[in-house]
Amino acid sequence: MVCVALLSFASAQAPAVDGPPKSAKPAPVRPKPPLNKTLTKEDRSSVIDVALHSKAARRDGHDCSHLVHAIYQRAGFPYKYADSEDLYAGVEGFQRVPRPQPADLVVWHGHVGIVTRPRKHAFFSFLSTGPQVDDYTSRYWRGRGEPRFYRYVKNGPCSGCTLARGNGE
Repeated sequence: MVCVALLSFASAQAPAVDGPPKSAKPAPVRPKPPLNKTLTKEDRSSVIDVALHSKAARRDGHDCSHLVHAIYQRAGFPYKYADSEDLYAGVEGFQRVPRPQPADLVVWHGHVGIVTRPRKHAFFSFLSTGPQVDDYTSRYWRGRGEPRFYRYVKNGPCSGCTLARGNGE
C-alpha cells in the first residue's frame, strides 16, 4: 500500500512530457542571416586563370573597371558593374578585407585591379600600356594612396547580373 501511495505521489509530481505549460511563451524565431561565402581556392584560381590567360577578357575591358568586371563575369562570378570610385567606397557583392588573397580586388580612387600573388604584391589590371601585371607597393601605386582590398561574396543570384561562364577564351 505504501508503494502504491508513493507511485501515485511521484506521478502527480512529474512534469508533463507533452510540452511546456500553456502560459509559457514560445521562443522568438529569428531569421538566419545569409551566409557570406567567399571564393574557394578553386574559384580564386579560376578568376586568376581568366585574368592572365583570356584574350576575351582583355578585349572586353575598355578600362580597369570594365576589365575586372569582364574577368569576374567570364570566371562565373557576376556582379553589377561598378566603376573604381564606387568599388573603392564599397559595393554589394564584395566585403572589405585587411589582407588580400588571390582574386581579391585592389582598389584606389580611380583604379581597380585583381590581386594575383599577394606575397609578391602583384595585381592584374588595365594599365597605361594595356592589360598587365604590376606591383601594388611600387612607388607609383603608393603615390596614389592606400589601396583597399575587397573580396567577392557568393550570396546567391546577383540582381541585375547575368552569369557568363566560359572556358577562359
